[in-house]
Amino acid sequence: LMIFLLDDQNPTLIPDPVQADENGMVAVSQSLGTERLIAAYHKGIFPWMKMEAEPRYWCWFSPDPRMVLDPSSLRISRSLKKALCSGNFEIRIDQNFRQTMESCAQLPRTGQESTWIEPEMIDDYEKLHQIGIAHSIETWLEGKQVGGLYGLAFGKMFFGESMFHQVPEASKVCLAHLASLAQKFGMARIDCQAYTPHLEKMGAREIPRNQFYADLSRFLQKKESVVPWKELSKSSTLAGSSEN
Repeated sequence: LMIFLLDDQNPTLIPDPVQADENGMVAVSQSLGTERLIAAYHKGIFPWMKMEAEPRYWCWFSPDPRMVLDPSSLRISRSLKKALCSGNFEIRIDQNFRQTMESCAQLPRTGQESTWIEPEMIDDYEKLHQIGIAHSIETWLEGKQVGGLYGLAFGKMFFGESMFHQVPEASKVCLAHLASLAQKFGMARIDCQAYTPHLEKMGAREIPRNQFYADLSRFLQKKESVVPWKELSKSSTLAGSSEN
C-alpha cells in the first residue's frame, strides 16, 4: 500500500480513508495547519504522533474498527456517580484550552516514551479553538484545574482527542458532562478514535470504519456544532447539576 505525502500547497487535499494500511495509517505530512485539520476530520482522519525517524513527518490515521461512544450509552460507575453527586468538582468549558492540551501532553502513557501532542500541534489546535471549533471541558477543584478533555466539534459530532486527570474521577466527570451536553443539544456521537479497555468500560464500542465514514455524512451535514459552546463557556457549573 502507498502512504500519501500530503501536499502543503493544497492543504485540503486528503486521501480516502479506505486507502489506509493495516494499522489505519493513511498519509504523512510535514505540517498540520488548520485547513488540513478541518478537511481531515470531516473524512474521519486525524493526526497522531510524528515518525521517530527523520524526516519526522506527522502521521495521519483512520483506524478500522473505530471506537465511538453514543452519548446515551455512557456507563456511570458507582465511583463516578459519587463524584458527580458530591458537588466538589466545578465544570468549566473553554476556560483553559491550551493548559488542558499541555496537561494531556505531560501525561505518562503506557508503552510510549514520548507524547504525540507536540508544541506545533498545540499551536494549531489552539487556532481551531480561537475560531470556535476545538473545545475543552475542564474539572476544577478549589480554584485549580485537576482534569479535562479536549476535541473538535462539528455538526452532531465531537471528535475526542485526549483527556487527563490529577485526582480520581476528574476526567470521567468531564466525559459524563460531554455526554450530558450531547444529549441535551442533539449531538449524536463522540469519536474516541482507538480502543482502550477504559473507554469500553464506560460504554464506548467499536464499529467498522466504513460505517463510521457513512455516519459522518449524516452527522456533519451542518458544519456548525449543535452545541452552543460560546454561551456555555460564560458560566461554570457544579458537576452533576446538568446530569439527566
